[in-house]
Amino acid sequence: MTTAEENERSTRFAATRDRLRDRYLTSATARPSSSARGLHHTALISSDVEQTIRFYQGLLEFPLTELIENRDYPGSSHFFFDIGNSNLLAFFDFPGLEVGPYREVLGGLHHVAISVEPNRWEHLRSKLAAAGVDAVEHSGVSIYFRDPDGARIELIADPLGEMYGDQVL
Repeated sequence: MTTAEENERSTRFAATRDRLRDRYLTSATARPSSSARGLHHTALISSDVEQTIRFYQGLLEFPLTELIENRDYPGSSHFFFDIGNSNLLAFFDFPGLEVGPYREVLGGLHHVAISVEPNRWEHLRSKLAAAGVDAVEHSGVSIYFRDPDGARIELIADPLGEMYGDQVL
């Protein structure tokens, strides 16, 4: 893509973004309350239950809270990790079902962003590095990496409702 094409694309994006903001974004003072109470859990797929537990509980220090049989697929596990603030990160494994490797697809998962305290962020960043996990740091408060199955995870030191110092809630 040429520089001129990139500039044209950027200009079109900005115009679309501004149109959508003008039409749908309500100021915080005028915005109604959400009908939701929060995110109960996000469910990902695991190729290996024990490997996933070692990664999320052992490395990232998210306590395993439950491991049960998946009611929708006999012989499959459904297990949960506490990610704070009464929120859970859940997983399913599907033994015998060829689900293939992780892929980012339209309508699929791009990444899961989990807020952690700044001192905990530093601690986990060091643990990821010591474990040899390939990670990319952004803006000094955000680190992206992939779990053992390729799902992209972000640890962000900003408080809930903030993104890189800006209020988003």
